[in-house]
Amino acid sequence: MEAVRRTLIAGNWKMNLLREEAYVLIGGILQESAPYTGVDTLICPPFLYLEIAVQITKNAPLFVGAQNLFYEESGPFTGEISAAMLREVGCSHVIIGHSERRAYFRESNRELNRKISACLACGMTPILCIGETLEQRTTGATFETLNEQLTYGLQGIDGASVCTMVIAYEPVWAIGTGVSAESSQAEEVHRFIRDVIAKFTDEESAQALRIIYGGSVNSANAGELLSCDNVDGALVGGASLSLDSFCGIVRTADSLKKQSAAMS
Repeated sequence: MEAVRRTLIAGNWKMNLLREEAYVLIGGILQESAPYTGVDTLICPPFLYLEIAVQITKNAPLFVGAQNLFYEESGPFTGEISAAMLREVGCSHVIIGHSERRAYFRESNRELNRKISACLACGMTPILCIGETLEQRTTGATFETLNEQLTYGLQGIDGASVCTMVIAYEPVWAIGTGVSAESSQAEEVHRFIRDVIAKFTDEESAQALRIIYGGSVNSANAGELLSCDNVDGALVGGASLSLDSFCGIVRTADSLKKQSAAMS
């Protein structure tokens, strides 16, 4: 019997919005997403707004996560944020290994592995991002690339911990381009990811693991993507900065989940 995986819609704000804009957007999401109890909704603002977000969303069904962390507990690491600091503020999730971090800051799979371990040790949920470039896809290296990112990124992490994580498949060629993967492409890759996880952990862990899709997700294409069997949610970039777009995705996810429950 397959595990029932709860849909996760996560908004990655990246380096956007000023303080007052953040207040307004968080308040709007709280109000608009309140009826959609069938899914988990997460926002990941810049570090400066995390404490504000946690305070505003206290006792509300809206999770707050960070966009990054450093793997050391403390020390002379100017500009970095530790897992314990994020946990103390009230973060529940942390995005790790986003393609922009890999590209602009040269984060390696081994470094990301240390970040995942630090995140898990503090009781937060890591969202590990993996994905191939356009060149890797066109040369047929998609699965080889993803297998490497998973194998090194999750090295030494036991199955019990892996199944509490989230994997975000974000094809680099679809991020911020307006070109999303077709639903068949997303389903094929998500099924591959689950198979890889099953091989180096176990089938039960693989079935419990949530695998979400990211890459130009919007309210227009969310329904098709989220209808795939192995797509358990979305990591939303640009559309997460628009109240209507983000809540439209949450609404679609909630509707699909309730339809599925009614049919089972």
